[in-house]
Amino acid sequence: MARLRLDEVARVVGGTILQGSPALTFGSYGIDSRLAAAGGLFFAVAGRRDGHEFVAAAAAEGAAGAVVSRLVSVDGGDFGLVLVQDTVAALQALAAEVLVRQPVKVVAVTGSVGKTTTKEFTAALLARRFRVLKSEGNFNNHLGLALSLLRLEPGDEAAVLEMGTSAAGELRTLARIAPPDVAVITNVNPVHLQFFESLDAIALAKKEILDGAKPGATAVLNGDDPLVMGIAAGFAGRKVTFGRGPRCDIRAEAVESKGYDGFELRLRYGHGSVRTSFPFLNEAAVENLLAAAAVSLSLDLSFEEIRPAIAGLRPSAHRGLLVEAGRDIRVYDDTYNSNPRALESALNSLAALPAARKVAVLADMLELGESEKEFHRRAGEVLVQAGWDVLVAVGPLAAFIAEGAAAAGMGAASLHRFADATAAASAIGGIVREGDLVLVKGSRSMKTETIVDALRTRGKE
Repeated sequence: MARLRLDEVARVVGGTILQGSPALTFGSYGIDSRLAAAGGLFFAVAGRRDGHEFVAAAAAEGAAGAVVSRLVSVDGGDFGLVLVQDTVAALQALAAEVLVRQPVKVVAVTGSVGKTTTKEFTAALLARRFRVLKSEGNFNNHLGLALSLLRLEPGDEAAVLEMGTSAAGELRTLARIAPPDVAVITNVNPVHLQFFESLDAIALAKKEILDGAKPGATAVLNGDDPLVMGIAAGFAGRKVTFGRGPRCDIRAEAVESKGYDGFELRLRYGHGSVRTSFPFLNEAAVENLLAAAAVSLSLDLSFEEIRPAIAGLRPSAHRGLLVEAGRDIRVYDDTYNSNPRALESALNSLAALPAARKVAVLADMLELGESEKEFHRRAGEVLVQAGWDVLVAVGPLAAFIAEGAAAAGMGAASLHRFADATAAASAIGGIVREGDLVLVKGSRSMKTETIVDALRTRGKE
């Protein structure tokens, strides 16, 4: 991580040193007192709880200083304190300064669906040539992005950063902190409709990443998504498109399912192409791969360089990870989050896999606004049309998935409804059978990972 002195921090963030030696040097930065590291700098950010109440706790964990917006008392004159007007703005300013001091290629990834997976794929492919920093998990907001940049190490050459938004203006702020050299837009879909009045409004919010890109930047765009292409029409820089359509610069051709081994496909770029294996079960991940390949090829990596990295990609926890639950039961753990498009893709892709029965454990999809009931009913219809045998509906909105499934012809004996994940986890062992393929998916706050845990625990008995 960047090493900065107390007086440097104060200058960059426009703060005043309250105590501590100006030469005091920090080697890490954070906002969680429980994770404070020895010699670190703690930012007292007000979230669900006010960080100022935890400055002393951070010091006890080994932090060497803190940035605060009001006076606090900390034992020991060696502890550094910098007073600012706004600790969040200070964190962002320090992150931007670190990026200025250590310029790296910034690849910024946004979109309604697939941001984190695309970020992970892109980092893995670029690592074939560059030393890469990537944002951890889904650290994609005004705090997470800044914390990611503060992890830059000497020698890093590229930073692959996820940028999320649930309101207009948020991506503009993130792009000011880390102006992209390469801006990726995966897609525009009905996600966070609770906060946007329409898909067009979501698209305009995504456009902010293009508006904030560096002069001469490259835009990597989903060429199959008319909303993405529409907002990029006025972009003055280089455009590289990815998708299945014949006009896309990076295309996937001859996509062939290999069952539980994933897919084989051909990637084509201009006159060049490569055949590769791709060990993911949901065909939607091909779109994420195409975006990552487009970034890599736009930065002059070759197909031969990225091919080994593609074959080595693996799903991360709760994002399409296949786990065994005993009695020849396979569980597709996709519990990190859910939205209509991602769910429909999972239902259609997994339905093609061999299994005695296919059991869909589906929880509420949140933040869908006024159309939430219809989105859930539609999911039930898709489930039946795809050939799923059993539905376990978890939560009040998932009851509309069951309603849609029943209307599409699923019998009552195949429908199971539960108020929450705890109730479903208690009962799931009596629903699944030997040879089943079980999809578990829901919005993050529905905690459907507890159902996966229950299945795995039962499998060990």
